[in-house]
Amino acid sequence: MLKSNVGWSTEADSYTSGKESAKKAVQDLIQTKVAFLYTSVDNDVAKVLEGAKSELGTAPIIGCTSSAGIIVPDGFISSENGFSGILALGDPELTVGVASSPRGKDPRETGRKVALEAMKKVGRSDAPAYYYMVASPAEEEYYEKGIADVIGEVPFFGGSAADNTVEGKWSIYTNDEIFSDGVAVAFFYTDKPMANVFTGAYEETNNVGVITKLKGDRTLVEINGKPALKQYCEWTGKKEKDMMGANTLVETITAPLGVKDRLGKLVAIRHPMFANNDLSLNVGNNMAVNTAIIQMQGGVDQLINSTGETMKKLNKKIDSEIGAYLLVHCGGRRLGIGDRIDEVAKQLKKEAHGVPFITIFTFGEYGTEDHGQNTAGGLMLSFTAFGK
Repeated sequence: MLKSNVGWSTEADSYTSGKESAKKAVQDLIQTKVAFLYTSVDNDVAKVLEGAKSELGTAPIIGCTSSAGIIVPDGFISSENGFSGILALGDPELTVGVASSPRGKDPRETGRKVALEAMKKVGRSDAPAYYYMVASPAEEEYYEKGIADVIGEVPFFGGSAADNTVEGKWSIYTNDEIFSDGVAVAFFYTDKPMANVFTGAYEETNNVGVITKLKGDRTLVEINGKPALKQYCEWTGKKEKDMMGANTLVETITAPLGVKDRLGKLVAIRHPMFANNDLSLNVGNNMAVNTAIIQMQGGVDQLINSTGETMKKLNKKIDSEIGAYLLVHCGGRRLGIGDRIDEVAKQLKKEAHGVPFITIFTFGEYGTEDHGQNTAGGLMLSFTAFGK
């Protein structure tokens, strides 16, 4: 039977913060099979990790920095001293292989490398039942492709490392290394079910266009043959001058863009992050020329209420008693929700029904829906339940 605990701390001393979080998280666990560790960029990440390991011993650790806070059953956790939080899983029948690597020269090749290492760590040569991934916010799709080269299309979930102000100060870490640019995975070998609900929970509008020009994978140059920002402003009624530069990130939280997966069952949100002088838009995930892009919409009330609604869907989706939740919530959505984040915490606690959970705030989210392919997006929720 899977058991889990959550521990957290806002102690100013980073070592103590990690140690306190771990001590609470491993309470009553006979053997910790994996510890998801999240902390703040305001902490000394190495010291948090050191403190956590003093309680966790050799248990596999994986995690990243979370944007501005975390949510646990006790509520939204954040402080001037930083924070740390751990979700620990224990199950005699569970095996977890954790591996990580900085980016290297080729992210797809790095994805292959960590997949092979994760299997090697636990003496397996077969694909896991599912896996968790955390990467830097840049080339998530290529890491996933590299992993799939090794194990095939195995369901995944997770999110990208984040900081508080989109400055690139984020960290990814496992037991033995910390880096800002790269990927880490946790491969789960178990016969117990996992369920993931991956959604933006926005509504589609009738504003739909064709991507006619890109620069690289993530700079949207033209929609319908028009400069991307111009077309976006025509759709939304926003003014170009109000959207320039980094203003775009906040202006588009309630009106982002979206692309449908090959089955049409999932709209992966594409968050415009920055408007360039040539009226192109830097977007948080990959796109493709000659595919449709949709203007989405959703107010702050919808961003808040979608968290409880997504938990309800998740509870119905898993055919098992639930032993733990790992809830990945976009940091941009948290920014849009602002001071009302406690309303999210109350909804999550209500729908968790006493089961331990931790919510992290990321700069990119991953999941899969209804037999579609593994997908990365932004401004999304990737909520995961582990069968007990």
